[in-house]
Amino acid sequence: MNAKTLFDLPESLKIFGEFFDENAEPWLWLKNIKTALESVDFSGFETKKDIPSGVFVEGKVYIHPSVKLPAFASISGPAWIGAGTEVRPGAFIRGCVIIGENCVVGNSCEYKNCILMDNVQTPHYNYIGDSILGTGAHTGAGVICANLRLDNAPISVKTPEGLADTGMRKIGALFGEYAECGCNSVLQPGTILMKRSAVMPCMAFNGLLEEDTIAAERPQIRRVPRPPKFKKS
Repeated sequence: MNAKTLFDLPESLKIFGEFFDENAEPWLWLKNIKTALESVDFSGFETKKDIPSGVFVEGKVYIHPSVKLPAFASISGPAWIGAGTEVRPGAFIRGCVIIGENCVVGNSCEYKNCILMDNVQTPHYNYIGDSILGTGAHTGAGVICANLRLDNAPISVKTPEGLADTGMRKIGALFGEYAECGCNSVLQPGTILMKRSAVMPCMAFNGLLEEDTIAAERPQIRRVPRPPKFKKS
């Protein structure tokens, strides 16, 4: 399995192209995020000047002038935030984060060692750690990309060719282009969502979800009579 099976680096992020080989296994891109951000010279790009006083920025950070910033957020470098992106209140970007154009960086969401390509929406209460979200990917409210096994063992991933031992301790989720995940779902470490696939809400999903496929479950709901309310005399 190679990265181009899931996503292409958009034109807006081609500045980092030499660090992300489309023929490499996609989870290997995670190892190169920090190197890419530290190696590229940001000085030739116009950056945002009017930073609200409640937005904490430290380290090597590029914010395009058109980015919409909230009254309060925390952004630690190295990080790149592309044109037209909206950062919402309480967002926590804690290093090694690449965000493309026209994305939604949601309220009370946390981002760490990840790539969000163009038009990615992560609007509410998400954890995006050691993950890559292809162009047009979307997470519902409360989606968690778990990135570490409980036993801290290296993560194996399911691919169309079979099980692959990555040798890596931290891998979150890899979203193909236009893949989606419904509200309050948890993607287990090493989950791969192929292009245009979708996980329905409130699921704990792991493994591989094929292209143009929906993962869904219908829980059994038990209904019992409700006793009348206690009435005071």
